[in-house]
Amino acid sequence: MSLREAFEAQGDTCTRMGSPFMGQLLSILAEHWVEDSALGRKFARFEGDIGPAGHSLPLRIAGGLHALVLNNSAPDLADVYPPNSASDGALRDAVLKAVETHEDFLLDWSDSAPQTNEVRRSAALIAGAHVAVRHFDLPIHLSELGASGGLNLMWDNYALEIEGTRFGANMPAVLLSPEWEGSLPPVTRPIIEDRAGVDLNPLDPARGDHLLRLTAYLWADQPERLTMTRAAASVATATPTQGDAIDWLGPRLAAAPQGRLHLIQHTVAWQYFQADKQAHGRALIEAAGAQATPNRPLAWLSMETDGDTTGKVGAALTLRLWPGDITLDLGRADFHGRWIKWAYKG
Repeated sequence: MSLREAFEAQGDTCTRMGSPFMGQLLSILAEHWVEDSALGRKFARFEGDIGPAGHSLPLRIAGGLHALVLNNSAPDLADVYPPNSASDGALRDAVLKAVETHEDFLLDWSDSAPQTNEVRRSAALIAGAHVAVRHFDLPIHLSELGASGGLNLMWDNYALEIEGTRFGANMPAVLLSPEWEGSLPPVTRPIIEDRAGVDLNPLDPARGDHLLRLTAYLWADQPERLTMTRAAASVATATPTQGDAIDWLGPRLAAAPQGRLHLIQHTVAWQYFQADKQAHGRALIEAAGAQATPNRPLAWLSMETDGDTTGKVGAALTLRLWPGDITLDLGRADFHGRWIKWAYKG
């Protein structure tokens, strides 16, 4: 995939996910990307999948541009960003000027993969945890891979509401109400006894510069996501550890306590792990699963792309449970948690 094709593919995805502004922005970058620049040469050196399912270079540059708007560094760019509207020509001129003027900032910004820490994904995590606790009714020892700022480690502070039925906190910091298709999740009471996460570049939502990175990857014409992220940041108490997710996971699996359900979760993070790391991580989890007992069970809850483009663009929700090595297809979810097509009927 060429960089132009990556911009076009990401723009199409963003448009279908309710962000016409991102579609407009990425179309302009596809048409007018300056290859003969330090930023252009840097992006040209990336190997492998540079599109939405890989390094996500289009989202890296889009996030950097939004950060310039949010931190008031580029007034001319802010003038053509939502809630304002702009013609293609006006947006093009402002974007190309910002790319040139703030190239050093964008070079640094684009070193790291996108970190949206999309809070609405917690709707799927809440539902999945209810299923896991139905099978193993124990307090949860929670581990998150690719935890970013740790906002989705805090899902017990949020609530999922489906047609008037609420799952989760009585007084939630965030109320999640995705479009829901299918039966309701089982009525259980997940209790998180302890939680920890890991990320190559963990963010602390209490820090202004870190919160900027979390919010910059939200799309500028979707202000409700910004409001929700800031609300979640206000109750965030679990700062993820910096490190390789799979290296961190091994000791975490070994130290899982008796009398707890060890729940491993990740949402749109696995794709960023190298293939050998994915294989090693899977082997570690399956080996730990083989040693699981009813008093020390293991659950692996994932919300990850599976390449299925036959229906709505989204991620597969899968839950594996041990002992027993049970694999449950929970359904599918929008990458941003706007809808969930729930398949579990147990």
